[in-house]
Amino acid sequence: MRMTSVLITAYAKAPQNTSMYENYKYAGIVLEIHKESHIILNAEFTFLTNLAQDYFKRMIIGYDFSKDIKPLIEEITSDFIAPSQQAVIVALKVAHQRYKDSLEARKLKKERE
Repeated sequence: MRMTSVLITAYAKAPQNTSMYENYKYAGIVLEIHKESHIILNAEFTFLTNLAQDYFKRMIIGYDFSKDIKPLIEEITSDFIAPSQQAVIVALKVAHQRYKDSLEARKLKKERE
């Protein structure tokens, strides 16, 4: 079965002296993205609470990940007030770069075919 989505993961070091650091050591993000529309279909984060998981899911699902993520980062900066904020932003930036790289690789592959 050919998948219509891709799964992108990324991590950043969690801030010390936080529950995220004590439990995971890293802030992790896993995104399922539709290959054609580039829309985030599903998301998971290494948060300890279900509320934080749910909040970020609602914040990020539906975002077009092929576009600039600056507006999304600004939203996280203003609405997610926690010690792990920067780690989450770094992980999101890494995931975004990986996705952009994968788009470029797919484009090159199609050109060669």
